[in-house]
Amino acid sequence: MNSKNRASVICLSGGLDSTSLLLRLLAGGDEVYGISFDYGQKHAMELEFLQRNLDYLSSNDLPINHHCFDMSTLGELFHSALLDADWEVPKGHYEQENMKETVVPNRNAIFASIAYGLAWSIAQQFPGPVRLCLGVHSGDHAIYPDCRPSFYKALWAAFEAGNWDADRVELYLPYLESDKADILRDAEISIADLGLDFETVFANTLTSYQPDSSGRAHGLTGSDVERVLAFDAIGRIDPIEYVDGWEETLQRAKAMPGPQNNA
Repeated sequence: MNSKNRASVICLSGGLDSTSLLLRLLAGGDEVYGISFDYGQKHAMELEFLQRNLDYLSSNDLPINHHCFDMSTLGELFHSALLDADWEVPKGHYEQENMKETVVPNRNAIFASIAYGLAWSIAQQFPGPVRLCLGVHSGDHAIYPDCRPSFYKALWAAFEAGNWDADRVELYLPYLESDKADILRDAEISIADLGLDFETVFANTLTSYQPDSSGRAHGLTGSDVERVLAFDAIGRIDPIEYVDGWEETLQRAKAMPGPQNNA
């Protein structure tokens, strides 16, 4: 192992949250091990965007250890709008009832279990505890049961009960009580510390659950709307390409029924 003081394993999707967390870990000087999953998701293009960022980081002397797991058969077996090619991803704000169609059953439990196994294995060779890092946040709590604090408390208890030397792995969920705007603000700090370019980093992320063949977002799914409103909240234009352009996409997101319009 190298001379860094701390090792961290992170689940990377290519989206805004895990990318921001990756930057946070790198800014903290961690030895980072990233794992990603091709689970048959219709927006698997996110993994291509992720690779662009990994290449960008490497070109700035910030390489990480990364492995992508092929679990694409889950797309044929599991029931979710994110997996079925004939099932259109619902449009609207995350708070709407139809957004439950985007839940992939047991997804985070599966991913976290694999990540824990990797973290535990690394911990046998690393001098200090290894962190398992996930970018789950409060905006996901309402729609995704496997993003809630109670879920991770129960899951972690199971990991501790099912493994020797469980104290060698620590759970790190820094965004659990944050929203997406908070996460972007955190990324701004990390990017400045690392000497990177904000627009380049986030142009290399994909949040949309149903991008077009060129990777452009329509801005209509719950994940899109949340992202658009977050960039607006921090006073920035999202650097990714939207089918209808930024201004029209932003105005549509602001007009969409949801918590932001309940005041």
